[in-house]
Amino acid sequence: MATVKEYSVEEKLASVLRLQKIDSKLDGIQVLKGELPMEVKDLEDEIEGLNTRQSHIENEVKGIQDFVASKKNAIKEAEALIKKYEKQQDNVKNNREFEAITKEMEMQALEIKLAEKHIKDANEEIKDKSRVLEMAKKAVADKEANLKHKKGELEKIIAETDKEEKAYRKDSEEAKSKVDPRLLQAYEKIRKNYRNGLAVVTVERDSCGGCFNAIPPQRQAEIRQHKKIIVCEHCGRILVDNDLEATVTI
Repeated sequence: MATVKEYSVEEKLASVLRLQKIDSKLDGIQVLKGELPMEVKDLEDEIEGLNTRQSHIENEVKGIQDFVASKKNAIKEAEALIKKYEKQQDNVKNNREFEAITKEMEMQALEIKLAEKHIKDANEEIKDKSRVLEMAKKAVADKEANLKHKKGELEKIIAETDKEEKAYRKDSEEAKSKVDPRLLQAYEKIRKNYRNGLAVVTVERDSCGGCFNAIPPQRQAEIRQHKKIIVCEHCGRILVDNDLEATVTI
């Protein structure tokens, strides 16, 4: 029956420290990219939102233009009716018919005035929306220029670091496979808690290399012995000594 190899505490610490060194290299590449990936995504979302708004305004302007066209047609129809009524006035037989036709003509004249007012108001609205539309177009153009610049910066960094990043990611996966599962779980949990991603740190100047709180001499001696895994009582990071740190390379 095959036996599973038991790793010593020192070997466990060395494996998780090596993983930390590799992941720190990957973190360094992400720092080099900075906020660019997020900025690019935000700009793309903003441009999409502005384009949607622009489409809505254009549809609204089209709707108003159709309304204006319908009112112009209504004016033509009213004018045609007035001409028709004018001819009918020449052939009326009595005052009653004349007054009825005159009233119809007055009604059509009022329809024309109302339509002209609607057209005037609609044209003012078109002007207002056209100004907003021009502002939206300018905003899109500005955002697109900024996006092009940001993408160019990001693509340059990616081109410079892509090969290195892929190699470190491969190394990271390989290193994870050699870390004790329970220790790996703790390591990943600690990493998520800190923006700098440091879960394994050395003792520097009698202090934790993560939170810089003092480590008692007795605790430092235990860390150097590599007999058990010791975490900082203040920040929870895994502590290692400089000698072990010097032996672990990537």
